[in-house]
Amino acid sequence: MYPPKRKNYAMLTRPFKTIVFSVTLISLTLTSGLTWAQEGSEPTEEQPAMKVPDIGQSLTDPQITAFAQLALSGMDTEYPNKPSNVLAGPGDVKSPAELHPAFYGCFDWHSSVHGHWMLARLLKLYPNASAAPQIRKALSQHLTADKLRKETEYFLQPYNKSFERMYGWAWYFRLVTELEGWADPEVKQWRSALRPLEDLLVQRVQDYLPKLQYPIRTGVHPNTAFALGQILDYAEATDREALAELVRQRSLDYYQADLDYPTRYEPSGEDFFSPAWNEVDLMRRILEPETFADWLGSFLPGLAQSEAGLLLLPVEVSDVTDGKIVHLAGLDLNRAWCLRGIAAALPKSDPRKTLLETSASEHVAKGLEYVFSGHYEGEHWLATFAVYALSEVAVPEARP
Repeated sequence: MYPPKRKNYAMLTRPFKTIVFSVTLISLTLTSGLTWAQEGSEPTEEQPAMKVPDIGQSLTDPQITAFAQLALSGMDTEYPNKPSNVLAGPGDVKSPAELHPAFYGCFDWHSSVHGHWMLARLLKLYPNASAAPQIRKALSQHLTADKLRKETEYFLQPYNKSFERMYGWAWYFRLVTELEGWADPEVKQWRSALRPLEDLLVQRVQDYLPKLQYPIRTGVHPNTAFALGQILDYAEATDREALAELVRQRSLDYYQADLDYPTRYEPSGEDFFSPAWNEVDLMRRILEPETFADWLGSFLPGLAQSEAGLLLLPVEVSDVTDGKIVHLAGLDLNRAWCLRGIAAALPKSDPRKTLLETSASEHVAKGLEYVFSGHYEGEHWLATFAVYALSEVAVPEARP
């Protein structure tokens, strides 16, 4: 059932010195004219101050509006665009809106999808927010049965079989999960419109995973662990037990035998995912709590002593105008949500718990510095990662 041989990585780390953390408040000028401000600083008339939210804190109405506006402005921004489609003939040369009538904005398909998810998330959490009517209007215009039917037809074309596999698929499932079970009549219409492509992607996952012999351990889109976590959350939320069982089994096949992760190899220069923390965040969903705690000890044996290389240290972004380098801002936020979920899966007495929670808060504070940069390279997607981290998506109830 499992790989016959355990992976043995050499472990080279440098100590991480734990810092006692009280929520860090930093100064960050937003394109909307708002400011993430230091506590005690005087707000200016031109730039009213907002404190940096920590993970799990409720957002203020100005913060909700600021995040929502990034997605709302991007979802109808057709250009610049990276379509990533295969041209089978001259008839395939079409505009992004022709190819993807629902998800043509935000530079690429997956960013548009997770921008829609972020708006749905904010609407669910804050239905009375000032931005709620605008969010509803935008989602109603994009998530129609006709537009989603055309999106499904695109995926049915032979050359598009692997389109957005599995990153875009994962975000589509996260969008469906957010809408699942929502009693709102308008939301039910959006949920129904998503179903044809949802069913097709479920079948694609079931066809693909048995053929995927090895996990993809990259720090960008194809990362297998991230996708499996999202798909598992979706399968459990929608009672697709066969899909859930397939994901659980393949997760064990890919990762259960891993140990001594080479922390010195992270981060790479354009990562927006941590392969290590994505893997751990997946396995805390798969393994029983005691088994998971032991597995984590084998995977990162020095973690309890704060020896995890650079995995616990927030990452600086040297150029927010570079579309690849700004990925590192997403890495900070991705690490934050993984660390928070992993910490919640550990018992209160586990010394790694506080360490991970502290690092999560430091990572989210650093990542928020870059979300509202004024440059589309980051602004078309980073708000999603911020809201995912801040609203604690899929974080389990803390263990006693």
